[in-house]
Parts: sequence; structure tokens; C-alpha cells
Amino acid sequence: MQPTLTGRRIIQPPRSLLVRVRESVDFLARHSPARFAILVFTALILVWTLLLSLPISSHARSGTPLADALFTAVSVICVTGLSTVDMATHWSGFGNALIFIGVNIGGVGVLTLASILGLVVSRRLSLRARLMAASDSNASRIQAGPVNEGQAVRLGEVGNLLATVAFSALAIELIAAVVLLPRMLAHGYDLGHAVWYSFYYAAMAFTNTGFTPNAAGLTPFVHDYLFLGALMFAVIAGAIGFPVIFALVRLWRQPRRWSVHVKLTLFTFAVLLVAGTIMYIWLEFDNPRTFGDQNAFDTVFQSFFMSVMTRSGGFSTIDISDLHSSSLLVTDMLMFIGGGSASTAGGIKVTTLAVLFLAAFAEARGRTSMEAFGRRIPRDILRLAVSVVLWGATTVAVSSILLLHITKQSLDIVLFDVISAFATCGLSTGLTQDLPDSGVYVLAATMFMGRVGTVTLAAALAASTSRQLFRRPEERPIVG
Repeated sequence: MQPTLTGRRIIQPPRSLLVRVRESVDFLARHSPARFAILVFTALILVWTLLLSLPISSHARSGTPLADALFTAVSVICVTGLSTVDMATHWSGFGNALIFIGVNIGGVGVLTLASILGLVVSRRLSLRARLMAASDSNASRIQAGPVNEGQAVRLGEVGNLLATVAFSALAIELIAAVVLLPRMLAHGYDLGHAVWYSFYYAAMAFTNTGFTPNAAGLTPFVHDYLFLGALMFAVIAGAIGFPVIFALVRLWRQPRRWSVHVKLTLFTFAVLLVAGTIMYIWLEFDNPRTFGDQNAFDTVFQSFFMSVMTRSGGFSTIDISDLHSSSLLVTDMLMFIGGGSASTAGGIKVTTLAVLFLAAFAEARGRTSMEAFGRRIPRDILRLAVSVVLWGATTVAVSSILLLHITKQSLDIVLFDVISAFATCGLSTGLTQDLPDSGVYVLAATMFMGRVGTVTLAAALAASTSRQLFRRPEERPIVG
């Protein structure tokens, strides 16, 4: 209906509720992609909670309690991997299908997935869709003001990035499933279960979730190095980040043209993998409950597998509660760091850690700017990195205090599961299985905070970014 002109007044026709809701969502997505991301994640969690609560979703057809359904929904959409029920036996075929779909949606990222769908439907990306996708792949874009020239993905390349996201997710999961399928058959599973388990494991590895569909978990595959190698391949591919995959696909023959983000991610990721492996070998070689009764090759391989999975993979060939306290602390640190930016991994991200170390090196050398690989890194990135670490540490501290009060467990046990939840890793000492409902809700909130992202959440809480047109007198406090 067209508006009518009456005298000097234009009378607009009444708008339907659907139109008003659509305009409100459009306004929110255009002016605050960060808040829109939180809204969509929350909506998905509520939908999955409702669906998982239905009797058809449980194997016993008796329904699932609200606390367990909500926790599982958060863990699925946030691709964490923690659970309060036995994931292999509690859910029906319908419930497992929901979990499989949910982890893929959460792993790719709601904003990126929405942009991919828009690209498929319209065969082009609007400016708004490009901005939304760019903010999902580069945290700096959610803040007002100019974005640094050395960003991971430029706005004009978002269409190619989204195509890379869709293709890489499908290709990596398919490759992992093809490798896993004959191993499943070799271990005695029938063809139907072998196919389902292979694709399930591939999805859980690439999304860095860590759920296992079979009751025995990884126990039958402890010494199947091809099986474990396929899991590590998919976990690393999901954890390094889509911008890195995008750069490697385009410029794999020209490493000199890689951006600073790509180089920092790959270098820091590799250093942490090697350091984690060495630490587990050193700390656990004499532990008879973990690696103490294994030969040298098995010890090295299992330590490397553990180092990979602490980056957010969530799979484990040993009982985490059997680790020494020193190994638990090392695992805490690796989980808190997590994987690459714009990846299926959680944590504060490896580039955040790299920026903090670059700042420390610059300060030690008396330099005023941070430099890496022949490029200068602006100071506002350092402020962003400090904010991310502070927000993450605060979230972990508050959640740990609450769970210590609720469970009365020891600090190392509680801290491990809290960091695993925040970093969306999925490893557990067993605390999660025995939590009361109050503790379940606390840990669910921790998972949500970790997956939404500290930068995104901080930007969403700020109503606006005001521009300060004056500078106050400078005075230096004593630090250290």
C-alpha cells in the first residue's frame, strides 16, 4: 500500500508486526553486529534447549531436565564439548542429529553462516553483509573508528573469505571422515555405525568440540595413530582460523606475502604445540596412570596429541584427573590461550599472546613501538589485547569463586573445568558430570562468555564509542 498525501501530512499505512520485527533486526544488525551476534547465539541456544528437552531427543524417550538440556545446548552452539550427561548413550538419533547440526552452526559462526546463506541466495554480498562478516573474522572491526591496514581480511575480500569458509569446512570434515571410515571398519563397527561415527568425529574435531558418539570414546583407538592423526589434522585446521586458511589457500607458494596476522598465528601456534609436547613428556613420563608405562615413541606421540587437544580440541586418550597437578596447570595455560582468531577454537587467541610478548620485548629494548616480521603493530592493538586478557581472567576468576563455593572441590579441579568452559575446550576432570543445577548454570554462562568472545561482548556492553575532543594533563603512576 502506498502512503497517501493529505494536505501537508503524509499518512503512512500501518505496518504489520512481522515488518516491524524485521526492521528492528535489520537496524540492530546494521548498527551493532556484536549485539546482533549475541542475540542470534542466544536465540539458537534457546531453540536447541527446547528441542533437546523433547522426549524424542533422548534415548529413553522420557525427556531431559532443563538444566541438562540448557547446558548441552550451550555446549553444542558454543562448540565447547563439556556435558552433564553421557553424550554417547543419552541422546536418540534425533538428538544426535541436533547436536551434529548445532556444532557445525556454532563452529562456523552465526554471522559468517548467515553471510554465506545470503551469498548463495543473492549471489552477491551487500555492504551490510560484508561488514557483518568482516567483524566476525576480525575483532577490530566491531569498534568504531579506522581499522588498521594490516588487518587479517580486507573488506573487499570478504566474499572470497566466505567461499573459503564454506569450502574448507566441508572439505576438511570430508577428508577427515574418509580417513576415519576404514579405521572404524577395522575396529569392528558395522558399515552404518562406521559412516555415522566417522562424520560425527570429523565434525567434532574440525569444530573443536570433542564429543564422542561411542560409549568407549577414544579407548579403542589409543594406539591407532592414523585415527588419532586424522583427529589432530581436523582440530588444527579448525583452530588456526579461517583468515589463515584463506591466506594459505591463496598464497601457499608465496609465504613472503602472508600478512603479519598469518605469520604470528602460525609461528605462535607452532611454538605452543612444541612447548606443550615437551612439557607433557617432562611432567608425565614417570606417571604410571598416563604415559609412565609407554615406550618412548608412544609417550612423544601421546604428549603431542595432548598438546594439540588442549588448544580447544577436547579429545583425550587418558583420564584428565590422572594428570599431575603440574600438568593440570600447564593444560590450564594452554587452554586459556586457545587457538587462532576467527577459528572454531576458543581462548584469548594466540595472536593476543603474541602481541603481549611483542610489547614486553619492545619495552625491554626501550622501543616505543612493537614490530614483527618487518611491520609495525599500532598501540591500539596492545590495548585491545590487554582488554581481552583482563576480561577473560575476570570471567574465569568469578566463575571459579562461584563454583568453589557451590561444589567445595579443590582449586585445581574447579579451575581446570572453568578454564575449559571459558576456552570452549571440552576437557574435564569429571567435575562437570556431578555439578548441581546452580553449578551447571554458572558453567553454562562461562561457556557462553567464552564463545561469544571477550571483545564482542565488551563492545556489545558499550552503548557507543564517543570521540574525545580534548586531552587531560599527563601524569605517570608507578607501575611494578
